[in-house]
Amino acid sequence: MLDKTYNPKQFEARWYKAWVDSNAFASSPNSPKAPYTIMMPPPNVTGSLHIGHALTFTLQDILIRYHRMAGRDALWQPGTDHAGIATQMVVERKLDAEGVKRRDLGRDKFVDEVWKWVDHSGGTISKQLQSLGASPDWARERFTLDEGLSKAVRLVFVQMHQEGLIYRDKRLVNWDPKLQTAISDLEVEQRDVNGHYWHIRYPVENSDEHLVVATTRPETMFGDTAVAVHPDDPRYKNLIGKYVILPLMGRRIPIVADEYADMEKGSGAVKITPAHDFNDFEVGRRHDLDMINVMDAEGRMNDVVPDAYQGMDRFEARKKLVAQLEAENILAETEPTVHSVPHGDRSGVPLEPWLMDQWYVDAKTLAQPAIKAVEDGRTRFVPKRWEKTYFEWMRNIQPWCVSRQLWWGHRIPAWYGPDQTPFVAMDENAAMAAAREHYGKDVTLRQDEDVLDTWFSSGLWPFSTLGWPEETDHLKRYYPGDVLVTGFDIIFFWVARMMMMSMHFMDGEVPFKDVYIHALVRDEKGQKMSKSKGNVMDPLDISEKYGADALRFTLTALAAQGRDIKLAESRIEGYRNFATKIWNACRFLEMNNATGKPGLDGVTINDPINQWILFELNRTSTAMKTAITEYRFNDAADTIYHFIWHQFCDWYLEWIKPVLGDENHSANNEYTRVAATVMAEAITMLHPLMPFITEELWKEIFEGENMLISSSWPERDVSHFEDAGVQISFVFDIISTIRSLRNEMNIPASAKPDLVILTNETLNENWITDHRDAILRLARLNDIRFEQDMPAQSAQAVVSGVEIAIPLAGVLDFDAEKKRLSDSLKATEIEVKKLESKLNNPGFVNKAPADVVEENKRRLDAEIEQRNKLDTAIKRLQ
Repeated sequence: MLDKTYNPKQFEARWYKAWVDSNAFASSPNSPKAPYTIMMPPPNVTGSLHIGHALTFTLQDILIRYHRMAGRDALWQPGTDHAGIATQMVVERKLDAEGVKRRDLGRDKFVDEVWKWVDHSGGTISKQLQSLGASPDWARERFTLDEGLSKAVRLVFVQMHQEGLIYRDKRLVNWDPKLQTAISDLEVEQRDVNGHYWHIRYPVENSDEHLVVATTRPETMFGDTAVAVHPDDPRYKNLIGKYVILPLMGRRIPIVADEYADMEKGSGAVKITPAHDFNDFEVGRRHDLDMINVMDAEGRMNDVVPDAYQGMDRFEARKKLVAQLEAENILAETEPTVHSVPHGDRSGVPLEPWLMDQWYVDAKTLAQPAIKAVEDGRTRFVPKRWEKTYFEWMRNIQPWCVSRQLWWGHRIPAWYGPDQTPFVAMDENAAMAAAREHYGKDVTLRQDEDVLDTWFSSGLWPFSTLGWPEETDHLKRYYPGDVLVTGFDIIFFWVARMMMMSMHFMDGEVPFKDVYIHALVRDEKGQKMSKSKGNVMDPLDISEKYGADALRFTLTALAAQGRDIKLAESRIEGYRNFATKIWNACRFLEMNNATGKPGLDGVTINDPINQWILFELNRTSTAMKTAITEYRFNDAADTIYHFIWHQFCDWYLEWIKPVLGDENHSANNEYTRVAATVMAEAITMLHPLMPFITEELWKEIFEGENMLISSSWPERDVSHFEDAGVQISFVFDIISTIRSLRNEMNIPASAKPDLVILTNETLNENWITDHRDAILRLARLNDIRFEQDMPAQSAQAVVSGVEIAIPLAGVLDFDAEKKRLSDSLKATEIEVKKLESKLNNPGFVNKAPADVVEENKRRLDAEIEQRNKLDTAIKRLQ
């Protein structure tokens, strides 16, 4: 017997253990079934489950569970990412708290400490995913630093170096002076800060003229190697090819013509510092300019600058330099401004574009096949508009810096000889052999200190996790994947890199056929969640309070393509009530002997109401299947919600209650078998979205011998019941219309008026008479009459071309009702005018928060709708 109250804590953990113990999540390489593959985006090993994870992993789990039930051999490949900089920071902070510095420990001991931390705490997010109901093939869980993946990373690096696709170069990087490493563009956070444009005079050599350049970073001027002007700027055509003298340094630097200079901005002349600005770096390469680095790794001024500035912090040097320029009348103007400054997202300090030797991937060459694959449709983005983002990145791609000045990660497989010649090899012995051949003798080699960008190993995820470079059974069977589910923020940083690397090493075959880009989860007002705003929702807390199924269903119901999710706790509570509704419906079936193994063998389906519910069940199955396979997750949720709550509970169960309540009815009669079968198959369809409650009900109510997770997706041919579907739908429309009329006309619930139906040629009176008792009961009527003329003083409506009326004489006090409706109409008119006035006021619309404006628009729409209903009701009384 089911408990009276739905309590997910009683069974969620128990069912997850049962799934794991029965290997329900396992893929089967030898299966005759067609494979279906999803590569789990590996969360950081340092991470904890946040609401964005809850969304992406719920959607992936729905796809995996559905395709298992649809007869596919499903592999959801799990794993975690070593997350180089994030993990190293966590362990460094831990050691700092113990008074231990990383460099005091040395590399090997520090890496040992990181491994200890990973072994102790690294599985947190995997355990949290289990509480959400995620069903990946845990036996195949991988880690980007495990032995197999590390071998794949080294082989890829060596092969790409041999092919000329990986090379060492001196270029600008995003340098983090606090963490002392280059970081990727993904780890750069742009922040608006209050600063200044300092306008500085650069004297033209052998002339009384000067050029004025403006900069927000005057301390970099020590590294200036040119001033650029636009080639078409008439003010400076006579100066192109001449020189200015760099203030305070006395160095001659050329005036070059370059379209990078904007004639409309400032003076039109711009200082060029190739070693400290990404745009200037490109100008420097075009004009073969010197590249002078003026800072060290800590962001302090180096020995290139004047003695008075050497060793100073860059911001202290800025203050001192501005004061000196002003004192020597070199500073023409100081202009306050708000400008964007790149910061490290983890260190929080301003980054410095810094010139240094790094390892690079020739991304432009790798990008070409990956671009063509999306153009050709071999990989498609859903929604399609994200293709534009992908193409914009890929068609303007720059060399990819893959070296990081960290200790945790894949150490670059390069060793340097005495003259710094690099030898790239799978291991030190291979490097020694290459060096011996190069030098003609044994030499001492030093391995590169840097590690690879985390995205390098992540880019190999679709094939390295399946056993590459070995031609394993899993690689042959499960590559390429069917879909990648991820957020838009890593389309370039991860999706594009997987496309490039996978196509290069898997003979041009794309890593996945579809890329589904889901939206962001925001708070109920549409604001981005952040700890500083105090609006973060912890999925574990939510699951504890409402159950994992309620959270999963809420996220699914709100996951409309291309639209961010506005998540309110009230929505989660509402869908917990949906779970309660399902639970109570099953208890009702249990109390009325409509339980047991589902199935209709030997049962003759005669009653149109049973034919109708079976027809609607099949329509629901088809609609859900289409919605899930087309990644319209919200439509899938809406479909099954509508079927269970409205069609099954509100209509079907209410219709057959008298039959089930008859003590003489047999547990095996038509109604009990249909009710049990329909509910059993409905929860089977619901299973991918709400796996825990459905598994519990399947076992307790429907005596499932096998677990629901291993069951087949329900489908049956009920096309011959379509006529019954039309008939019953018409009857429900009649009942719904009567209920609406009762509500609009304020007919007391205790009153039982008559229903008059006007006869016409299209009306099949049998559809009414056959279901007379149900209509009387569900619409709370006294009698149903067929007449030729519309009765006076009646509430009237048209249903599918049939005119109906409820005579109101003796049911309503007309004068009192007219007054009530008129008073309500007046109040509504006042509210409509007030809202219209507010929304027509530009001051309110332009200054009020967007969510407040939208709320007022919604209220206006609701008031207008109410006004129309009241107006219609008054006209009916007249």
